[in-house]
Amino acid sequence: MEVRFTPEQEAQLSMIATNAGTDAERLVQDAALRLLEEDAHFRAAVRQGVEQADRGDFIEEAEMDARLERMLRS
Repeated sequence: MEVRFTPEQEAQLSMIATNAGTDAERLVQDAALRLLEEDAHFRAAVRQGVEQADRGDFIEEAEMDARLERMLRS
């Protein structure tokens, strides 16, 4: 797979990579792999939520609001 960046983007990636002690290619590869992992985690969580909803496992709106508030504070 080949990915193209503008010269400005390449310069930014090179600067970030240098600061991280790696090269730009490795930086981009690591970022892409993290994206794949996060996507898999997100999809699994969505599947779990759908399965819970299908079983009728819901929480009250007040509890959902409290959970969301805690997430936003952290």
